[in-house]
Amino acid sequence: MKTFTNFSFHMFTDILFGKDTQSQVAQMIKKHGGTKVMLVYGGGSVKKIGLYDTVTSKLNEAGIPFVELSGVQPNPRRSLAIKGLETAQKEGVDFLLAIGGGSAIDTAKAIALGLANGSDFWQFYRGAVPEKIAKVGTIHTIAAAGSETSGSTVILDDLDTGHKFGIMYSVCRPVFAIMNPELTYSVGHYQTAVGTADIFAHTFDRYFMEPASHLCDEYCEGTLRTVVKYGPIAVNKPCDYEARAELMLSGSFSHNDLTSIGRFTLLKGNSHALEANISALYDTAHGAGLAVIMPAYLQHLIAAGAPMHLNRAAQFAVKVFGVEPDMSNPKSVAEEGVSRLRAWLKSLGAPVTFKELGVLKDGLLDEMVAHCRCDDKGLQPGYLSLNKKAVESIFASVLE
Repeated sequence: MKTFTNFSFHMFTDILFGKDTQSQVAQMIKKHGGTKVMLVYGGGSVKKIGLYDTVTSKLNEAGIPFVELSGVQPNPRRSLAIKGLETAQKEGVDFLLAIGGGSAIDTAKAIALGLANGSDFWQFYRGAVPEKIAKVGTIHTIAAAGSETSGSTVILDDLDTGHKFGIMYSVCRPVFAIMNPELTYSVGHYQTAVGTADIFAHTFDRYFMEPASHLCDEYCEGTLRTVVKYGPIAVNKPCDYEARAELMLSGSFSHNDLTSIGRFTLLKGNSHALEANISALYDTAHGAGLAVIMPAYLQHLIAAGAPMHLNRAAQFAVKVFGVEPDMSNPKSVAEEGVSRLRAWLKSLGAPVTFKELGVLKDGLLDEMVAHCRCDDKGLQPGYLSLNKKAVESIFASVLE
């Protein structure tokens, strides 16, 4: 039986959605009080598609000075955020504009936390609660992260522990998000595939949390079905505007808390927590690791056998993948859902084993399990709390 928990909900990001919306970037920065901007981006993709030229020309036309931080990598690094913060402080930056993927957005948020809180942004990734942040705007070029409208930011600690640390606070939401689906046309097949898996995982992990309302379940199931429908279209027809638009919307709305109203919002003990060990160790694409882990995690949840878990997994199978309902045998229904989830991921071209991910090697299990971050009871707490033996079992089931 579902019950309601108390919750707070705050979502204030201005969204500009549609073709050529990036041309309004200067107006949006001025609207939100920016007077000197730091552009945060990765490599050459934003220049190749003309987005960099559009943004810089619009800023120049509006008389808005800017500096740049390039070189953001997938699995964004703490060291680069420190470098960016030092430059931002020296140059008197008061607004961060992330252009590119989720790593650029998360890096911009880390710098913004440092600007507003006496340089030490890392304290917030280690437990302190932020009350303020410099303003961040985004123009994203891959529909995957959802960071453009969420309070989430994840940074890889490349200076000390080698772990990825994430936080989720409303204060960290960008003040605006410019969303033009056409900017995602150049994303290749593989990145589109694993990005689609990433979008799916954000709602998947929220769906397997209790308690929740019927309305929230409907939001989740509708979002998941949308991703299932349009992901393959975007992979096979990269310039299909409808498919790219649906994925872009799903990416944001899977992560802006709408699909977690009334649920526990800390994503622990689930596919994201497990995947963090993989991409932190091997620098693989986050969505690719999630594609490997999600079916394995769901299979483990079913094998645990608790009626609550079985019924939840069966509901997922029926509502998302159209499995014939037979609640007299929820385990069979749930397992068919796992099969269809894995088959859908494979149809996208996403990996579903560690061998396909390209990280299979001797000692893999021991290395990944040792890298897991657990609480003082030795558990990753969550919808189904996992000890290291359970983590090892999940990883072992998808070696090759």
